[in-house]
Amino acid sequence: MVAETAMAREAAEAPARVAAQWRNGADAIHALAAQLRANPPRAVVTIARGSSDNAATYARYLIETRLEVLTASLAPSTASVFTARPEMAGVLALAISQSGRSPDLIAAAQAARDGGALLVVMVNDPTSPLADIANVVIPLDAGPELSVAATKSFITSMTAIATLVAAWAEDDAMLDAIAALPDQLTRAWGSRWDRFVNALADEVGLYVLGRGPGFATAQEAALKLKETCGLHAEAFSAAEVRHGPMALIHSGFPVIAFVPDDAGREGVDAAIAAARAQGATMLEVGSDDPRGPVIPRTHPALTPIVQIQGFYRMVDALAARRGHDPDNPPHLAKVTSTR
Repeated sequence: MVAETAMAREAAEAPARVAAQWRNGADAIHALAAQLRANPPRAVVTIARGSSDNAATYARYLIETRLEVLTASLAPSTASVFTARPEMAGVLALAISQSGRSPDLIAAAQAARDGGALLVVMVNDPTSPLADIANVVIPLDAGPELSVAATKSFITSMTAIATLVAAWAEDDAMLDAIAALPDQLTRAWGSRWDRFVNALADEVGLYVLGRGPGFATAQEAALKLKETCGLHAEAFSAAEVRHGPMALIHSGFPVIAFVPDDAGREGVDAAIAAARAQGATMLEVGSDDPRGPVIPRTHPALTPIVQIQGFYRMVDALAARRGHDPDNPPHLAKVTSTR
């Protein structure tokens, strides 16, 4: 019998951690949202690496589509390596981190604050150096995360972002759906992904597709396939894959598609049809394909969160099938020290 991994145990805790975040941190997020409504930022910049940067992709799509505020990613190296100090008066700088200890993130966040930005830090360790320099700290409340592969901290980053956007937009329907999210995550954890494990057991590479907020889930899935399963997975927007990357799809080439429940669905469906026409082995999440996992329905903005929760259980099983230890990927550490 295969021993349960730390990754699986921690991912399974996500529903309880999301409930704790809602219980303990909602007031602080609502207070920040009120501040942003009273003094709207002229733009938002995100500062993150790894899984946290995938969560920042989710933030960009939600903020731009639901609040219509221009949002962009700030490359940490512009501050840590090139010592740039952009002017950021009137900007909201959103730094996202599990540890709050990566030197390049701290340098970029400090530069943003020094440039006049309102620095909001979403971090799992509210005593970290990154939290120390923040104007506002939003604890992720994910609890200790020991596996190198982040799971529940990614989920709680997404839910903190969703709560902030919903509160900022005063979207009661989305807030109600976030309150009900722990149950949806529990159900997603129990979904069956056997076909995915069987299809990917002996592969060397694949594409992962998404669109809109769901592109963040595609990015996170591709990252997890790399670090835990040794698979060369590339994430693409369902629109972008129709350009150069489509040339590599051939008979039997595996493609995972995270199908959204919003305006992006038409584009994802079109990409699926095009890939299937070239012979791809399509593995669909959230579509009408009865061979895929059954993903609980939720608010369209939260669908990517529910989808990635189920995927985490699949990728843990796939790692075991391929003989990998997801808790200790080669050449990686929990806190990445980069400039």
